[in-house]
Parts: sequence; C-alpha cells; structure tokens
Amino acid sequence: MSSGWHAAKLSDVCEFHNGLWKGDKGPFVNVGVIRNTNFTKDGTLDDSDIAYLDVEEKKFEKRRLQFGDIILEKSGGGPKQAVGRVAFFDKKYGDFSFSNFTSAIRVRDQEALAAEYLHRFLHWQYLSGVTESMQSHSTGIRNLDGDAYKAIEVRFPNVREQRRIVALLDEAFAGIATAKANAEQSLRKARDVDASHRRSLFIGSAWPLTTLNRIARNLDSKRIPITKGDRTPGEFPYYGASGVVDYVADYIFDGDALLVSEDGANLLSRSTPIAFSVTGKYWVNNHAHILQFDDMVTQKFVEFYLESIPLDDYITGAAQPKLNQKALNSIPVPIPADIQERVAVVARIEAMNQETDRLQSLYNRKLAALDELKQSLLQQAFSGQLWR
Repeated sequence: MSSGWHAAKLSDVCEFHNGLWKGDKGPFVNVGVIRNTNFTKDGTLDDSDIAYLDVEEKKFEKRRLQFGDIILEKSGGGPKQAVGRVAFFDKKYGDFSFSNFTSAIRVRDQEALAAEYLHRFLHWQYLSGVTESMQSHSTGIRNLDGDAYKAIEVRFPNVREQRRIVALLDEAFAGIATAKANAEQSLRKARDVDASHRRSLFIGSAWPLTTLNRIARNLDSKRIPITKGDRTPGEFPYYGASGVVDYVADYIFDGDALLVSEDGANLLSRSTPIAFSVTGKYWVNNHAHILQFDDMVTQKFVEFYLESIPLDDYITGAAQPKLNQKALNSIPVPIPADIQERVAVVARIEAMNQETDRLQSLYNRKLAALDELKQSLLQQAFSGQLWR
C-alpha cells in the first residue's frame, strides 16, 4: 500500500442534500427527477424513464444536480434487497433533481477526493453488505440510517492515483459487462432454438385434432379460494395462476394434475409458465384451471403444447386478461393417436429442456464468477492493493 493515503469520514469530505418534494407553491419549473427506479445494480444511472415533473422553483434551486454528484438511495429496497444503492450523475447539461427517497452526496474538494473514486468506493460498500446493517424497516420499505452512513470511513490516495484506479476498474468492468452480455446472448439463442424446435413439433403436424374436454377431466368446481388472512400456515402448497403462492395446513387435491392459468397479465406476457404439472397433496385457488388426465404422458404432451402456442385468441378482458373454461375447452389440440408417439414427442421435448437447463446453470455459474471477480477487484482497489 502507498504511504501517501488519507482517511476521513464521509461527513468530513462531503455535503449531503435531501431530495425534492414536488410541492404546491409556484412558480414552478419542469425538471427531470431521479428516482429509485433509475438506479441499476451496477451502480450506474438508467435514464431511460426519468420522470419530468413541475416542481417549486425555489426548492429546485437548492437541489439542482451537478456533474459528479452521487445519488444515494435512502429509502426503498425490499425483502431481499438492501437500501443504499448509489448512482453517479454524469450529465453536464439539463435541469435535474432527485426525489425525496434519495440524497445527493457532493464532494467538497475534488482536488483531494475525486467523485468518481468515491462513487466506486460507495458502490463497493453496498455490494459488500456494509449498508445492510444501517437500515430499519417501515411500512414495507427499508430506511437508511443517515448518521451511520455519514460515519463511513473512506481511505484514498492522491487524486491522480484515484483516477488511475478508477480507469483500471472501469476497463475491467467493461470487460465483465461484455462477458455477461455474451453469456446472456448465448443463453437467449439456446432458448429461442428450444422454443422454435418445440413449436415445429406441433404446428403443421398431421396429428388428429381434439379438445381438452375430450381428453381431460376438469376439476374447477372443486377449487376453494382462501384469503390470505384466513390461511393456516402449513406444509401443503397453495397454487394460484402462476404457481405456488403460499403453503397451508390442509389440502383438497391429491395426485397428478395440470394447472392452467385462468386469469392475470401473464396469460399475455408469458413471463412465467401458464401450464404446469403438479403432484402430491395441494390446494388450488380459483385462478387456475385443474385438469386430470388418464396418463402422465398425455398430461405432459398437453402441457408442452399449451406452453408452445399463443393463447391471445382465447383470452378475454383488457384490464384483467381471462381464459375461461369454455375458451380453454375450445383450444384445438393436435395429438398422436398412438401413445408411443406421444411418448417419443414428450421425451424429445424433455431432452431439449434438459439442455436448456444445463445452459442456464452454466450461465448462472458464469454470472456468479463474474460478480465475484468484480467484488475482488473492488476489494483490492479500496484496501490499497492496487495503489502505487
């Protein structure tokens, strides 16, 4: 470590400014307001959806963002996400402020401490869990302890060395970002090939058409919804439109079944499965259709088919998309008459799914390794190992 380094609390080297309330006393000015939604997990600023609001001119002048300001998330987060993210404000033009859920950190003397260096340091503090112990929970969100945060000690070499370290980190992080993008593109291509191959098995086939009411028993009449407040916690899964939503102390179904989403935006967006097989003992609410088949092969065949085709033509409702039982029963299903042919199709799709799952696992491991590399580089940078 270089001997020419300094240490100071954030409160000694920075100014902290509270965020902007919209206000109702004119005159007003229209400005871009940075919110928590503009923070990225990489510590950068996503300006694709900055909100432009009419705010009090007097309040704005005291909260106008300057190039080099570091915006701190002081309220927000979630059950699995700590509050305390930071974003570097890199705009030199335009009128911008920051919301009341954030604060702006401004370095007092950039000839002693470069804002870019401090931003990377604070981003590292967040990633390494330092802010996790500085927060309280209130009405579903987390609130950062401002006094504890201001007491964080930052160590830094001379400003020229700080800028060299920032350049090293930025170059390394650009390489990490490229590696992540390449891995994600490979995974996306594999998924696209899988989906295309699956569709090709069904579309244009010469298999005879049938409908679900001819090959499955609908058990919707046996569903019983339970409001969250009336549920008794237990070991049995409680299913809704997109999967398990809770675990309860009793069950109403026992055995294999195919659940199909009855309502919800996911029927159109398809961000999660709309048809999924379940087994064992479980409870189902009124947001998922329940279909039972004579054999598992037919059940899996139908599951894969419904997951492979768009259902837009069978869905009603704009505000709340719905696939009612009548519409579900009207969906034509091409299915081989020979059970062995169904077995072959299901086996083929399951093999493709396994390959996609393997690539997903490989991708996740690569992402974890890249994140660990980033953490290691930040730790080296701010522990002095990269200082000259």
